[in-house]
Amino acid sequence: MMTSKAAYKEAYVWIWLPNETRPVVAGKLEADGDKLLFNYGKSYLERISDTGNPAISIYEKELPLKEGALPLIDGLTMPGCIRDGVPDAWGRRVIINKKLGMKGKDIDTTQLDELTYMLESGSDRIGALDFQQSATEYVPRLSANVPLSELLESAERVEKGVPLTPELDQALFHGSSLGGARPKASIEDNDKKYIAKFSTSSDIYNIVKAEYIAMRLAEEVGLNVATVQITSAASKDIILIERFDRIKVDTGWQRKSMLSALTLFGLDEMMARYASYEDLAEIIRHKFTDPKKTLKELFSRMVFNILCGNTDDHARNHAAFWDGTQMSLTPAYDICPQGRAGNEASQAMLISGDNRSSKLTTCLEAANNFLLSEGDAKAIFEAQKETINNKWDAICNEAGLSEVDKNLLWGRQFLNSFATEEN
Repeated sequence: MMTSKAAYKEAYVWIWLPNETRPVVAGKLEADGDKLLFNYGKSYLERISDTGNPAISIYEKELPLKEGALPLIDGLTMPGCIRDGVPDAWGRRVIINKKLGMKGKDIDTTQLDELTYMLESGSDRIGALDFQQSATEYVPRLSANVPLSELLESAERVEKGVPLTPELDQALFHGSSLGGARPKASIEDNDKKYIAKFSTSSDIYNIVKAEYIAMRLAEEVGLNVATVQITSAASKDIILIERFDRIKVDTGWQRKSMLSALTLFGLDEMMARYASYEDLAEIIRHKFTDPKKTLKELFSRMVFNILCGNTDDHARNHAAFWDGTQMSLTPAYDICPQGRAGNEASQAMLISGDNRSSKLTTCLEAANNFLLSEGDAKAIFEAQKETINNKWDAICNEAGLSEVDKNLLWGRQFLNSFATEEN
């Protein structure tokens, strides 16, 4: 949704090409009523024949390398592949807080237009895009990366009256007042970058540790997942998720292009309820590298989401790398058990037809779409259940989970009986 008082009318889209550490301008995004239309720049299109590192489409299906303003997919108000680089709910709240102060506390995030979110957020965003007001000079906005040492020493710094960086201060001490998605910050440590997610005073159980445990168990069952660590600062538990869209090389940081499943579906947030694992499997069969292996991985992730109680498996929580020619599944991320009052639950994405029920029998109905037999699917079920059972105590101890939270999570989020019911 755009407002009538939009602060900006256009933004230039810059892209990091594969294996490069500096961006080039790809084109311009321009407001057209309530829509944002993109067209590639002449200089970028001229790079198509570059023998060194040619131009790639931001996403071939949506923004092919053609001249002129490119039409939007029906139902969208901006290209999905560009929306993937715009801040999420937490990032939007930070910008509202910066622009409006406490007045922004209760304002819906749609009150600011998309170009504002693009041009006033930090430049180290997810994927390989950034947004600038200039087509000729790239000026990164304040790096949001906080040194890991500052994060870990934050409590001591506060006691000594040493100021924290604005973002770390925002995340550690004002996150719970902003609402929306979980407070987070970008952390850098030598040759690694991390997303740090923080606990808040409003958490009814230790969500940070629950996510850590789920991610670690996902690794133990054999899924390809982002590497995680658990730590604390200023009396808050923190999960550090290693970024897989960044590669450190001698000349700087390379960025990997990413596309959300929502973009692959041609949907936006308002249409996300139509997103389906079956449709994603269809795309994988035709558009991804190593489709058979990838289909088994996706099916296994779907099963694990059910077994660990992660019902927030929406289409922005699945993504693909894009190199201009082909796609491959990124490591899994945002696997976080969700609170539930009773046993019955539903996944955010459809599993089989119109069925999204959080049960293994629902997965079994869809197995053939992933090129798996009934026997293959049941073997995945049993192997995951056995590993979760066997590794549960050790990983809970690794996370320092209290007995109260351990008892709260087991049998409710993790291995809830509803998931394994036959009917």
